[in-house]
Amino acid sequence: MFAKQIKIPEPEEIKQALPLSEELRAVKEANDKAVSDVISGASDKLIIIVGPCSAHSEKPVLEYVERLGRLNEKVKDKLVLVPRIYTNKPRTKGVGYKGMFSQPDPTKSEDILKGIRAIRELNIKAIGISGLTAADEMLYPANYEYCDDLLSYVAVGARSSENQLHRLVSSGIDVPVGIKNPMSGSVMVLLNSIYAAQSGQVFKLNGWQVKTEGNPLAHAILRGAVDGYGNDIPNFHYETVMQVIEGYAKSGLKNPAIIIDANHSNSGKKFKQQIRIVEEVMNNRLYDNDFKKNVKGFMLESFLEEGNQSEDVVYGKSITDPCLGWADTERLISDVAEKV
Repeated sequence: MFAKQIKIPEPEEIKQALPLSEELRAVKEANDKAVSDVISGASDKLIIIVGPCSAHSEKPVLEYVERLGRLNEKVKDKLVLVPRIYTNKPRTKGVGYKGMFSQPDPTKSEDILKGIRAIRELNIKAIGISGLTAADEMLYPANYEYCDDLLSYVAVGARSSENQLHRLVSSGIDVPVGIKNPMSGSVMVLLNSIYAAQSGQVFKLNGWQVKTEGNPLAHAILRGAVDGYGNDIPNFHYETVMQVIEGYAKSGLKNPAIIIDANHSNSGKKFKQQIRIVEEVMNNRLYDNDFKKNVKGFMLESFLEEGNQSEDVVYGKSITDPCLGWADTERLISDVAEKV
């Protein structure tokens, strides 16, 4: 039994009420191209998708993104910085804080209409103050159209990568889509997901039969795996990455690309380990040209203050997974820029 609560307007209605200006749309188009050029191989820069585990509060997120915009001016010749503004959060047990989209105030109950408005306002302000356009996770495919004009990168999570609708919707997205390996770590499932996203599809979405041409910029994110006992299995090491590269070569997929998620099961959520992981991957790029050619960047979890907290008490500190603090983040990004 579904108890109807609030009628949610169609995406176009929300966009008309909270539009992206022509000036900011031009900024987004330029950023879209910068990210796409890295994935396609037209640019030899690296992508760094970086920001808090969840964007739970507007003010600290905007301060973080503003700092990232200033850092971008120093590294933009070598790197493409994409702020993580993650407004949907998957929950292993299905309960808890589910992100700004569902719960714009983490201390209050769900208010999805208010959440949709909040994330549009946040992203529009973020572009304006930083010149950067964000990445978000597509947790609920039916919701993507509410923010498709704001994002330069979309991620499909490990729990969603085997889901048919996520694969189908990814095939119609106009910006790069990073698909994470499933929780099992299966390379075959990952490559099958990318194949589906790169292929043209016909399916039902939001009351319509839709047709897509396929997204040639769909690609892999390696985030580590989890075994049947809940133990983390890293997959950022040289040998595992090369197996994925070999799988790409046999598959015939377009634009082979790998992003290394340095947190989650690669770090065992020990956030400081992200620094060591990035350094190892950068060293491997020096060792092997195929590795360098295919590994296009990193995904990092970072906020103003390091670690995490159970409630929103400390300004700029994650209320979900632990993150690097700003000082470590700035040093790490600057170090990567020097090694590209």
